[in-house]
Amino acid sequence: MKTISILTTVYKPVPDQLNQAYESIRTQNLPHGWTWEWVLQEDGTTGVGQEMLPEDPQVRHGHNRHLGVALTRNLGLARAEGQLIKNLDQDDILTPDVLTRDISVLETRPHVQWTTSRVLDLLPDGTTVGFDNDPPAGELQPNSVLEHWKSHSYRLPVHPTTLCIRRNLAVALGGWMAIPGSDDTGLLVAASVVSVGYFHSEVGLLYRKWPGQLTADSAHTEPIEWGLRMRLIEERANTLSQLWPAPQNNF
Repeated sequence: MKTISILTTVYKPVPDQLNQAYESIRTQNLPHGWTWEWVLQEDGTTGVGQEMLPEDPQVRHGHNRHLGVALTRNLGLARAEGQLIKNLDQDDILTPDVLTRDISVLETRPHVQWTTSRVLDLLPDGTTVGFDNDPPAGELQPNSVLEHWKSHSYRLPVHPTTLCIRRNLAVALGGWMAIPGSDDTGLLVAASVVSVGYFHSEVGLLYRKWPGQLTADSAHTEPIEWGLRMRLIEERANTLSQLWPAPQNNF
């Protein structure tokens, strides 16, 4: 049996949101021969996630001292047992069959190393809002994401929180980038430089927009820190493109 690990960091979760995330995983239909595990890694030691969720042998709880999202994600990665790693933030919702789409592409296209999906913003009133600049469905060639990101004021063409990535590539790149915010952007951009990705035009995630989310905090967009994060992500990506030519990769 093959496993896809859904990885979620837990920090002061809202019970309804965390349970909706669980339901969106529990109700997924996976291809024959595959199973899922939900690896929850708490950024702290309160055990709050375990208290909120029903008992389920496929849900695996862990915790660490308060380290921030990026380092907590990486400790969750260390606990994950799946060949594929799927990101899911604690307040977001997977859409039906997204895991099947991710698995199908990565099984049938061995040269593809990661996938992303279309996203809808889920607003507090329950309505959703889409985007009009998604790329065409299909493969994303090395450096295409990086070039778009640099030429569009550091705005990605695909959403990093939808990332599904082969475990060995995630580990080879050092997991999520150890920066205070945009760590998922750092991993996606690095992966997109050294390997081929894939974009699903079907909606794969409902991205909850609400006042308590981390990206809604003014600190997330403080100009000096934001500029330093973007500079380091870009420098890392440029260096990888020079030292690690994508056509030679074979994960």
